[in-house]
This record gives sequence, C-alpha cells and structure tokens, in this order.
Amino acid sequence: MSEKVEFKKLREFGEIINDTIRFFKENFKPLLKVFVYFCGVFIVAGMVATIFQQMGMQHAIRNFGSVSTYARLTGLLSVTYFFVVLIGMFGYTALNVSIFSFVALYIEKGNVAPTVEEVWGYFKYYFLRVFGSNVVLGLLLIAGFCLCLIPGFYLFPIISLMIPIMIFENASLGYSFSHAFKLLREQWWNTAATLFVLWIITYASSSFASLPAIILTMVSAMTNGPKGLGTSVIIISTVIQYLCQVFMIIPIIGLSLCYFNLSERQNSTGLMDRIQKMGQEQNTFPNQEEY
Repeated sequence: MSEKVEFKKLREFGEIINDTIRFFKENFKPLLKVFVYFCGVFIVAGMVATIFQQMGMQHAIRNFGSVSTYARLTGLLSVTYFFVVLIGMFGYTALNVSIFSFVALYIEKGNVAPTVEEVWGYFKYYFLRVFGSNVVLGLLLIAGFCLCLIPGFYLFPIISLMIPIMIFENASLGYSFSHAFKLLREQWWNTAATLFVLWIITYASSSFASLPAIILTMVSAMTNGPKGLGTSVIIISTVIQYLCQVFMIIPIIGLSLCYFNLSERQNSTGLMDRIQKMGQEQNTFPNQEEY
C-alpha cells in the first residue's frame, strides 16, 4: 500500500504536479461525493440556464438581419446570460470552498478523507466569505489584465493563493492578500509555472472528455449552416461541458500543495509537527528498565 500524500512538506516543481495527480486518484470517490453534494445544484442550474441562453442566442443569430440593433443586443445579452454568470460565480465558489475544506480536514484527521458532514461544517462557515472575496478579487484581476496584461499575470498567482490562505488559516481578506505577497516573495516564478502546468493538465483532461461534444457541435454547425446548432446538440454539449467541471478539482489540489510548500519554506510548520509527533511516540514506549 502506497504512502498517503503528506501536504505539509517541501516539494519541487515536479513533485507538486505528481502528488496533485496522485491525491486526485487516491481520493477520487470521496472528492467526487463532496463535489456532487456541494456543487451539484449549481451544476444542474448552470446547465439549464446555459441551455436556455444558447437557444436564445441561436434564435437571435437566425434573425440577426431582420431586427433592430437593440433587439440584436437584447437577444445576445438576455437575462439568462446574467443568470449563467451568477450561477457560475456561485458554482466556482462552492467548488473552491468544498475542495479546500476537504484538504483542510484531510490534514486535520491525519491524512484520512473526511465525510460530507464534516466538510459541511467548513462549507457553511466559509461560503459567503469566499464568495464576497471572489467578487473583489475577480474585479482586481480584470483590472490588472486591462492594464497592458502584465499586472494581471503578476497578480494571478497571488490572488490564487488568497482563498487557500483564508480557509487554511481562517484569515481575513486583507491578511490573505499581504500574506500571499510574503509567501511568493522568492517563489513567484516556480509557483506561476506550477499553476500554468496544472491548468494545462486540467484543460487537456476536460477537452479530451468533452471531445464527443466538440465533434458533434462541429458536425452540426457544418450541416445546418445558417440555421445554427440544433436543440439536441446544445443540450448534449452543455451537459458534457458542465460535467467536465469535475476536473477543476485538480488545480485546487495543486494550489493547496503550493500553499503548504511555500508555508513550509517560510515557517517549517510541517517539520515541527513531525518532530513533535516523534517525541510523543517515544514517550509512549515503556521504560526498558521496568519489569
């Protein structure tokens, strides 16, 4: 039986990637259960809203030349479009909070996967805090990318670390922001490269899983021509697209490993914990001079 993943330890670039995939495989069932329980309602709501939004957009495209400019804009940017965005924000928050909470409890329980009930205790405490923080951080990241892209790229690893800091350290948004800068002071490039590779793996996995939907969409687009995509194609592709969000668990696990790697380099908390445990284990041994 292989040794379970230990989060509080120093890791190099390749070790973070390998341990991310290993943790995802070893804990896939409990992770999937948490994903379904806490993100399922947002996945289903997002599917329904996106299907209606895509169907409305197809209708607007078909009638694009026969209506006014206002009607074109309202057809493309309908109310359902904003519902898709809002549900997506709630779903993204639920995914982050549930998986980071899973990791926090996994560490707390001594490398044992937590139950849904245990994750719920963390989830209900952090969900609204993280949702509000995500809105602020999203606006900050958009502003950074609007300023010649470079500030956005620089802020991306920093902003990515803020949510795990909030959950793992029960910290405020302000503290998380300053602490993320502190952790990345000499490790920005390594962390940015690690996150980049993790997102490539996630995108590749998601694209491979959704390949049937991509092929179906392309065939439908070429077959129907100006008529656009058929309703059945929209439904099938949307369902597959949302189900593939399960692969978003991968970068969240990787981000957790990045955080503990950076924290260990700065504070050596994991090393101190292991030394303390070794001392406790030694104290439990009977005195060899006693008979």
